[in-house]
Amino acid sequence: MLGIDKLSYQSRWCRVSPLRKFALYLTMMVLAFVLPSWGQALLLLIIAIFTCWLLRVGPLRYLQWLAVPLGFLLVGVVTIIFSAAHQAESLLWSVPIGSFYVGIDAQGMAMANQTLWRSLAALAATYWLVLNLPFPQLIILLQRARVPRLLTEQILLTWRFIFILLDEAQAIHRAQSLRFGYRTLPGGYRSLAMLISMLFSRVLLRYQQMVTTLDVKLYQGDFHL
Repeated sequence: MLGIDKLSYQSRWCRVSPLRKFALYLTMMVLAFVLPSWGQALLLLIIAIFTCWLLRVGPLRYLQWLAVPLGFLLVGVVTIIFSAAHQAESLLWSVPIGSFYVGIDAQGMAMANQTLWRSLAALAATYWLVLNLPFPQLIILLQRARVPRLLTEQILLTWRFIFILLDEAQAIHRAQSLRFGYRTLPGGYRSLAMLISMLFSRVLLRYQQMVTTLDVKLYQGDFHL
């Protein structure tokens, strides 16, 4: 989460209107769904180059981002490619299993190809929006979309507590590492269990401190957004 936040602020389009960014994102998503497979592959390449240029990152790092969900996508694509039939002639390649034949279906190949490129293009468009939209601009989008104020405040507080959680976890892990808490596997498990328990109590303490601060500032139930 810290990396996403830093990248969004170092983007060349950091100060561009969030409404323009969202409009461009919707255009990318529409193209990702209506273009043929070769068009979706071309759109993926254009969005990837555009994202790397805006964020000042290399193509290798971008490929590492795509590799995170790619495993789940490939599992879904493989299930589309393979099919079962009563006759081997209806499949391009098959192996007999009992009274059925399991193999590669021509129609499944075409559908898997289209699903793969459509998903990658839509994923690249979503990455582009997330990595180029700082969180304050997301709040502006939610307000323009007439999202209920209570939900917007919940999103704001959740985002804030993510950073508090990471900060506390890093501090505890650093202290344990300095005491060789992760030198052995059993010791690592014990240190991890201690980290989780201490993290819970530390986050509750930070929450109580925040509540006290809000009470001192005469909090009336609404945040200034």
